[in-house]
Amino acid sequence: MKPHGIYPMMFAFFGRDGKLDEGAMRRQVRAAVTGGAHGIAALGLGSEVAKLSTRERDDFLGWVSDELAGRLPLAVTIVEPDVPHALAAARRARNFGAAWLVLQPPPGRVLKQEEQIAFYGAVADSAGLPVAIQNAPEYLPTFLDTDGILQLHRQHPNVSIIKAEGSALYVSRLIEAAGQGLSVFNGRGGLELVDNLRAGCVGMIPGMDSFDVQVRIHDALRAGDDATADRLYAQLLPHVVFMMQNITTFLCYGKRVAARRLGLGPVHDRAPALMPEAFGLAAMARHTAWMPDYPVDKS
Repeated sequence: MKPHGIYPMMFAFFGRDGKLDEGAMRRQVRAAVTGGAHGIAALGLGSEVAKLSTRERDDFLGWVSDELAGRLPLAVTIVEPDVPHALAAARRARNFGAAWLVLQPPPGRVLKQEEQIAFYGAVADSAGLPVAIQNAPEYLPTFLDTDGILQLHRQHPNVSIIKAEGSALYVSRLIEAAGQGLSVFNGRGGLELVDNLRAGCVGMIPGMDSFDVQVRIHDALRAGDDATADRLYAQLLPHVVFMMQNITTFLCYGKRVAARRLGLGPVHDRAPALMPEAFGLAAMARHTAWMPDYPVDKS
């Protein structure tokens, strides 16, 4: 089955000692399963992957995979400096049960379009799993234009998914240009969710803060219940707009909403990180007071 639906990106929760909190990580996987997620995503920007060592990334995936136990497909983001390291990370992700991969461009460099196509293509041709690319001009300095995306797919058909971090207008144009050859997800915390789905997105990759509401919106829209989808999205929108000013704001406040709904204690940040402000916490509380705690085993 082709990837589709709402895939919440797992947050990286840290303990007071600064290490990854295994219990918190496992709890959010259980919440994703019981909350109706169609899949789970890990090690993306929302997982603060740049702050994690290779060992921590493996621990992260090990806990997610073990807790998931094959109940939902797992998408794993690969962020590595070159092709050999990316292929090694892809092998590890495959061993942890990944169903598909999301490739980001090599960090710390700005690549020309032909360099990006060569990098993505070399990884995709040997990855052994379906591959998406994360094309995020709002968040990453290296990205492809639409012609580059289509060229990449033609030359390397295993690149069959795009995580297109962009507006619904951009997504609509991309889907029209791509035809049936590419499956398109969007992220951006769920911003423009209903318009993205109406434009032809197969799904979204938000955070754990409100994924269950987004599942209800997705399922209602797919069932033809536009009124319910639009009502829920209007209720959700103030939270998403507040949170999605940028990635650091999303991590600061989105993670705290998820922690509250998961029944976790205080959030411990790993530097560098945006520290919450009293005004921001009050706004966050107002925007999400209607979202109940996740019905998850808190052991």
